[in-house]
Amino acid sequence: MRTSLVILLFIPLLCSATFVHAENAHNFTLDDYRSNRQSVSLNDFKGKVVYLDFWASWCKPCRTSFPWMNQMQKKYKAQGLEVVSINLDKDKSSIAAFLKSYPSHFKILLDPKGSVASAYELLGMPTSYLIDKKGVLRKTHTGFFIKNKAQYEKEIIALLSE
Repeated sequence: MRTSLVILLFIPLLCSATFVHAENAHNFTLDDYRSNRQSVSLNDFKGKVVYLDFWASWCKPCRTSFPWMNQMQKKYKAQGLEVVSINLDKDKSSIAAFLKSYPSHFKILLDPKGSVASAYELLGMPTSYLIDKKGVLRKTHTGFFIKNKAQYEKEIIALLSE
């Protein structure tokens, strides 16, 4: 497990990777960052399109993705989009410092041991997964690239219209 997280630190994100899937997304239950007593499961979002994003406080592209994810959450929430982010930091103070500069208006879940990240076989940071209303994993994006924002949004719109 530790080896897989170390590998994540050293994989260069020189180009965007998009993969198309047709398998059920791995369910998980994690603690909500904003509420120590509340756990959140992926199954809680059945019937909604989920933009699932893995991030860490040291991730520079995450600084760019957070404002965009806020925008998508606000723009498409009423149509059934849920942006759910999973943080991999072990230290909550690192998360708090990041969020002070890059606030979020979506769920932040905690995976400090990286068990969910391992189940999703992350290749780099950030990595996002687009999950349809039936819980099927449809797209994967490794990295976040400003030039691809329109394409990411088109993929969300397509799943919301299904």
